Amino acid sequence: MNPENDIGRSLDKIYGDGRAGQAAQLLDQVVGKYAGTPGGAPLRGKRDGYFDQSDVVLITYGDSLLSAGDPPLRALHSFLDQRVKDCFSSVHILPFVPFSSDDGFSVCDYYQVNPELGDWDDIERIERDFHLMADLVINHVSAKSEWFGRYLAGDPEFETLAIEVDPATDLSRVTRPRALPLLTPFKKDNGEQVHLWTTFSEDQVDLNFADPRVLCRMIDVLLFYVSRGARSIRLDAIAYLWKEIGTDCIHRPQTHEVVRLMRAVLNKVAPEVILITETNVPHGENVSYFGDGHDEAQLVYNFSLPPLLLHAFLGQDTRVLENWARDYLDIASPDCTFFNFTASHDGVGVRPLEGIVEPREIQTLAGHVRAMGGDVGFKRNPDGSESPYELNITYVDALRQPGGPQGGPEHARRFMASQEIQFSLPGVPAVYIHSLLGSRNWNEGVANSGIKRRINRRRLELEQVLAELDTPGSFRAAVFEQYCRLIRLRRGQPALHPNAELQVLHPQQNTVLALKRSGGGQTLFALSNLSPQPCTLRLDKLGIPEGLEDILGGQRVAGGTLYLEPHRTGWLV
Repeated sequence: MNPENDIGRSLDKIYGDGRAGQAAQLLDQVVGKYAGTPGGAPLRGKRDGYFDQSDVVLITYGDSLLSAGDPPLRALHSFLDQRVKDCFSSVHILPFVPFSSDDGFSVCDYYQVNPELGDWDDIERIERDFHLMADLVINHVSAKSEWFGRYLAGDPEFETLAIEVDPATDLSRVTRPRALPLLTPFKKDNGEQVHLWTTFSEDQVDLNFADPRVLCRMIDVLLFYVSRGARSIRLDAIAYLWKEIGTDCIHRPQTHEVVRLMRAVLNKVAPEVILITETNVPHGENVSYFGDGHDEAQLVYNFSLPPLLLHAFLGQDTRVLENWARDYLDIASPDCTFFNFTASHDGVGVRPLEGIVEPREIQTLAGHVRAMGGDVGFKRNPDGSESPYELNITYVDALRQPGGPQGGPEHARRFMASQEIQFSLPGVPAVYIHSLLGSRNWNEGVANSGIKRRINRRRLELEQVLAELDTPGSFRAAVFEQYCRLIRLRRGQPALHPNAELQVLHPQQNTVLALKRSGGGQTLFALSNLSPQPCTLRLDKLGIPEGLEDILGGQRVAGGTLYLEPHRTGWLV
């Protein structure tokens, strides 16, 4: 591995001989600012590789928890320190920079902490106790940012910041993640009207990476976050980065080359830092960001997992999930793995189900979500039609049993059964704070804002949350206590290393998912009952030896059989 050669090769492929030299000179200046001083805490503990079974990530907004008299980031740190310090290795704080819309993803200033959340000292306090994951919102910038203001003013350094397109241009092939216009008109300070590429909204102006100066500015932001302590960088909406009229403008070769370039730069400056790509697309497209297993992202979001788990629980049938786990979870190398999650600040994407389930089954999921108090977001297709893009609901409410009780022990157990499966699969597990806290749909937030995704973005009063967690029998306490036990137990199992071997077993019951994980001198069998009815499994039929103990569910193992209660997972070791 030679980072210098890799950097030069990527720049040649992105810009060709004509501009690669200019790009290299600009990039040398950026890298020179940060080389040798990445900052932040070193990796904690000895490990062989980028991750191990102790890695569990908490996903949260900086203001998910509020406490009177304290900045939100300080309230968050207080909760982390008091309640989950031994559960999570990393904390992903969603965009904590000043923004103008989209709850942080329309960035006004990449270099500052949003003063409504706190300051860099508050970020540093969290980073002392946890590895920090930060967002690089790389595809676009706020229309209210200083950068865009300088573009409108005709500043020579920013004159090609945005992508100007004649509105008569045929853009029908462009892949659209939103049912919104692709171009937005703006007026420059000199009175000229231009139409600019805005993939996600009129307030989010796509950046023009065909200009090497734009690329180098974003590399500077990347290294700045590393210098402030980030140990993982999430590349938001990376798939849409490179625009080429006449193509679908997604996953372009230049986009992959930009990811390779960032990996090479980090290999030179801060080789311990992890890149994670956020690409809510079908599985094959998603895993393309592993590259050859060594040259692109170390982590990719496992976007197929959330809707497939929901599909399995809703149908009480594991066959599709089982086939997917057997056929789709190959990991390219020890240097990369999946980022497993079921809930996030966004909805549950359904595009990753394409080619795995029939379209009518996606419509069934959408109908279930609406029945559980959620909604559905749509994307625009090239023919002008619209199709489901994501399910907007808390994962807690998505896992309600249709017609069954809600907000009680059975609801909590069914939800936790889905999380136990997530924690049994290859990859690094991640937990959204509203899943950890058992949060329900925030329909009031949707009604007040008109934003469907707000259903899973409620800001909670820390004192009230702590009171509910300390109330025996409360729904929050039931979910939280089971979650913390699951996390602590998983972190001690070598067989659940993110890259440990996976073998999918085949029980006779279609309501049971059976997995064998092997690694670090340990073998672990994970058996999950997705049904509201108990079942008994003959272990010898699955090739499972006698004399094992269920360390997770405490289910009865006797006489070569395992008794699984409804919505329970057993970890047999």
